[in-house]
Amino acid sequence: MKLRKKWWTSLILTVGVGLLVSACGSGGNQSATGGGTADKVYVVGTDAAYPPFQVLEADGKITGHDIDVLNAVAEAAGFKVEWKNTGWDPLFDGLDRGTVDIGISSITITDDRKKKYDFSEPYFEANQLILVAEDSPVNTLADLKGKKIGVQGATTGGEVVKKAFGDTYQGLKEYDDMPSAVDDFFNGRVEAVIGDNGVIQYYVKKIQDKKFKLIKDDSFEKENYGIMVKKGNTEIMNKINEGLKKIKENGKLEEIRNQYFGKE
Repeated sequence: MKLRKKWWTSLILTVGVGLLVSACGSGGNQSATGGGTADKVYVVGTDAAYPPFQVLEADGKITGHDIDVLNAVAEAAGFKVEWKNTGWDPLFDGLDRGTVDIGISSITITDDRKKKYDFSEPYFEANQLILVAEDSPVNTLADLKGKKIGVQGATTGGEVVKKAFGDTYQGLKEYDDMPSAVDDFFNGRVEAVIGDNGVIQYYVKKIQDKKFKLIKDDSFEKENYGIMVKKGNTEIMNKINEGLKKIKENGKLEEIRNQYFGKE
């Protein structure tokens, strides 16, 4: 889960990208090619700086898992969307002010957020994974006590470490992004990396010549990502849940997940 993301800040400018797209399914296709009879076009805000969930390509196109999911939902429910790369905090502000209709950006459904916003049914279940060497004796989070642990800053991974070993745990090393943490792990600068399953699986599957293992600790709490709207906006939320239900039933949601993360 992203608490406040800082991914690739040196490479990605948080700019508004208003690309009118039809709900076109996988690939993040953003061409205006129909997709329902309704005249209303819903503005979707995201923070395109969290691969592989949201990515801002060099040509300005927004792609990624969450983009494919929302496009498929819109196509199934018969409504149109316009994508904007709002950034993280401005996404919430946009929903508050009405400049954004829908938010999707690996947003964990929490009780605090539900006080102010309405969420769809979950579309992705996230949990933390531990990356260690293949021959490491580590089998649980508790086994990492006293070891150097890398995490992406301002994410659940860091909170997990602090909760287990204290807020001032000296072995915790926070990085601006997950690739930097993984690189330091394989270069021996940290002994483990903790991160969201989707993100960490995405990066380690790109590494063919390294030996490692991924550990799922039963103490890690599951997190569910949801699509968010301003509280009380039942019209669009009903459409979102309708489309989400359809892509769960017809296998499209699973297809998108497998495309990015492989089969479990």
